[in-house]
Amino acid sequence: MTSDVAALIEAAGDGIDFDGLVVEDTAYGYRFETPAVSKRGIDTSELAALADGDPYVANWRYWVETVGGRGTARRAFLRWLEGADDATVGEGDAEDEGGHGEASDGAEHADADDANAEDADGETDDESDAVDARERLAALRDGGRVRTWGELRIRVRLGGAGGERVYDVRHRDDADADPRDLDTHRDPSDAHDLVKHDDRGRYRPLSTAPSLPHGWRFVDLDGGALVDTVDYVYPATVANWHREREGDLDVTHWRETADRQSGIYDLVSDLPTEALAWAAEACCVDSQCLKRREWDHDADTDLDVPRGDGEFPCREPCSLFVAAAREFTKLEREPEETREVTLSESEVEGLGDLVDAVAEDRVNDVREADLDDGANRYRVRYLRAKRGRRLGMD
Repeated sequence: MTSDVAALIEAAGDGIDFDGLVVEDTAYGYRFETPAVSKRGIDTSELAALADGDPYVANWRYWVETVGGRGTARRAFLRWLEGADDATVGEGDAEDEGGHGEASDGAEHADADDANAEDADGETDDESDAVDARERLAALRDGGRVRTWGELRIRVRLGGAGGERVYDVRHRDDADADPRDLDTHRDPSDAHDLVKHDDRGRYRPLSTAPSLPHGWRFVDLDGGALVDTVDYVYPATVANWHREREGDLDVTHWRETADRQSGIYDLVSDLPTEALAWAAEACCVDSQCLKRREWDHDADTDLDVPRGDGEFPCREPCSLFVAAAREFTKLEREPEETREVTLSESEVEGLGDLVDAVAEDRVNDVREADLDDGANRYRVRYLRAKRGRRLGMD
C-alpha cells in the first residue's frame, strides 16, 4: 500500500471533498468519487485499488501534506497560480482535508527547462475565472499553466509521478526566448541582486516599477522557493494580496503618512490635495508602478486618479512617493508669475512632445533621423540655440 493510499484511508473517516475527490466511510462501505470514477459501498481493498496511482488522490495529498499551511498567503498564492482558487469558499484558503478547491483564471503558455521542451504542445493559455479540477490537472500534466505577477511569468507543472509541482519563473517579455539565451538560476536569493538594476544598468529605487531586467530564468523551484523568489522581486506583494482577499488589508492614507513625517520630509503635510492628485497621476499609474493604489487623501476623500490595474495592492504611500512629494511641495510653494515667451506653433508643439517623451521615458527611443518629432535631439538643440535664453536655458 502506497503512502498516498494509506493517508487516504486514514482520512476517510472524517470525509474528504477536495478538488474533485470525494471519499467517505459510510455504514455501507466507502464512497470514492472523482471526475473519472464513482464507486459506493466498497471495502478497504477496493478503495486502495482505486486510489493507488489516482491523480486526484496524489493532488489531495500534495496540498494537504506537502504544501499544508492552511489559511496562509503562501498556500493561497500557489493555489491561485494554477487556477485552483474558489471565491465561494472564502477568498483565502478555506478548504481543510475535506475542503473545496479554488477557482481562478488560468494561463498563458508554458516554458520548459530546455530548448527541446520549450513551447510544449498542450500548454494552457486560459484567463477564465473558473478552472475545474479535471481541466486543471490535465493542463499541469501537459505543459503546465502560466500566470503573470507584475512582470514575472510563472509556470507551474507536475514534476514526474505523484502530485508534486515544479515552478519556473522568467520575465514575461522573455516568454518565447530560447532557454539557452537566458541565465539560469535555482537559488531564490539570486533574485535579490538580479533585479537591483534595469537593462540600462540604472538602479531601481522602486521594486514594483515596470523595469525588471531581462535575460534570466529560475527553474525547478518547489512551492516554497517560488514564493521566496517572488518576494525577492516584489517584496510583500503576496502577503498584501492575500490580506486584501481576506478583507484584512490595513490601508494607511496620505494624511496619516504625511502627518508622521519629520525632519526634511515634514513639509509634505502642506502638499495641497489638488497637488496630491497630480502627484498620484505622476507616480502611481501602471506605467510607473505595478501596484494598484488603495490609499487616498484620507478615508473620506478619494483622489480622482486611476488606481491602476495591478494584481497586488498598494496599501500606503511608499518612501519614493514621499520623497517626490517633498519636491512637489517645494514647487507648489513657489509663487507663479506670468512670463512672456515668443514661440511659433511648431515650437509649442515640440515642447509638448519633449515633455511627453521625458514623462513616458521614451527619449532614448526617438531616433536622430526622426526630425519631425518634437523630442528629437537636434530639434531640441535647435530650440535651445534659438530660444534658450528666453526659456531660461543656457
